[in-house]
Amino acid sequence: MNPMNVMPLQVTVAATVVAVGVALWAGREQGRGGGPRSAVRRAVLALDRVSTGVASILACIALAVAVSAGAWQVFSRFATETPSPWSEALVRISLIWMCYLGVAVALRAGALVSIDVAHRYSRGAVRRAVEAATLAFVLSFMGVMFWFGWAMTERVQFQTIAGLEFSMAYAYAAIPLGAVFAMVGATAHFLDRRAEELENAV
Repeated sequence: MNPMNVMPLQVTVAATVVAVGVALWAGREQGRGGGPRSAVRRAVLALDRVSTGVASILACIALAVAVSAGAWQVFSRFATETPSPWSEALVRISLIWMCYLGVAVALRAGALVSIDVAHRYSRGAVRRAVEAATLAFVLSFMGVMFWFGWAMTERVQFQTIAGLEFSMAYAYAAIPLGAVFAMVGATAHFLDRRAEELENAV
């Protein structure tokens, strides 16, 4: 295997182990008291409120842009019989951004990667182990996405998107940025679980 491909995986695994360890340590103290554990927990949740809020707003904007561009594409194709050359590409890029930013919102709500059966029927240390394993898998996957997404963004920065005539890096940048938002959301969910839709599911 190419050493250039092994190093990102090694760094991601090491960073995941450290992050999960810190999250387990900070998550032990759930009260309102002081101390470094509460400080770390409050800092992560404060960062999450900002990052997940921004991701949610941007994902909604991307969806609105995709709907508007798609509507214009249909109108221009059938009403004026002059299909727009840029709207199809804009729809694709907007949906890519919407999906990668929406991952952070879904992870924060516990709606994306959830081992709900194992979590529902486990208690105590076993339940916490399931939550920690889920967090580890999510952080590892998002770490790999960030690393290779960043590399791809740099690689395509001089290529242009047909129909829009701007750098393809603007589309690929959704991968590393979405991964960062998702890692924050997943860690915040571990420290402050929100899975109401799973509790109410039938």
